[in-house]
Amino acid sequence: MVGGNCLATNDWICGEYLRSRSQELTDATVQHIGITVASVLIGLAVAFPLALLARRGRGFAGPVLGLTTVLYTVPSLAMFSLLLPLFGLSAALVVTGLVLYSLTILVRNILAGLEAVPAEAKEAARGMGYGPWRLLWEVELPLALPALMAGLRIATVSTVALTTVGSLVGKGGLGNLIEDALPSFFKAQVLAASVLCVLLAVTADLLFLGLQRLLTPWTRISAVTGDTRTGGGDGSRGPGGPGDAAGGPGGSGGPGGSGGSGGPAGISAISALSAPAKVEAG
Repeated sequence: MVGGNCLATNDWICGEYLRSRSQELTDATVQHIGITVASVLIGLAVAFPLALLARRGRGFAGPVLGLTTVLYTVPSLAMFSLLLPLFGLSAALVVTGLVLYSLTILVRNILAGLEAVPAEAKEAARGMGYGPWRLLWEVELPLALPALMAGLRIATVSTVALTTVGSLVGKGGLGNLIEDALPSFFKAQVLAASVLCVLLAVTADLLFLGLQRLLTPWTRISAVTGDTRTGGGDGSRGPGGPGDAAGGPGGSGGPGGSGGSGGPAGISAISALSAPAKVEAG
């Protein structure tokens, strides 16, 4: 039923519930989004330096990856109990727990993306006078974006789901509605909150997928280039990779051509060298 009696009969689908509790649903959704966004952003800020540290060698990679994995295996109830003396019953308690859970996904994906940068691209950058930090920000990080964004998408969807566990301390966003409805098994509230959680996760994933495609246009160019070569051209003048201006890898212009505007700013010639190695993470 979708009329007013659906509340009395405790139906799963109840339009009256949506109308009468719209403000409650809105407040819970806003809190859910706020906790998720804060957790993912802080998690990314913590994971990036950890990934750089792990990249320095096995002596660092083992402890960093091992610690983040151990944190991910801690049950949420135990995690919140351990953090309770530090943060009390606050949103900071939930955010900190979610940040710790996100680290294993983000660190591993950032590290994988950085390690997948072709050696010839880094050598070309060094030959052009790039220092370590400029090499990282202008060459390695842009080429690692597909893997980084893939990890960010997974971490965000996971965080949207885990935020509901914050209802244990009254800071779970939509999870609060689910917990409040369980004692009386209020079907409409359970269904509405659950559907909103799913919609938030799907929306976040699609937004990050769109952002990834916007930030990494050269991955689509590389895919088109690969299809063209597979189609059987003579290879004398292929479309090339990002930044191609005089024929991409395999064309008459040699690897990278003379540079252009297809790749990240400032590294068109470098990114063209690694075009065959790039894949679409989305």
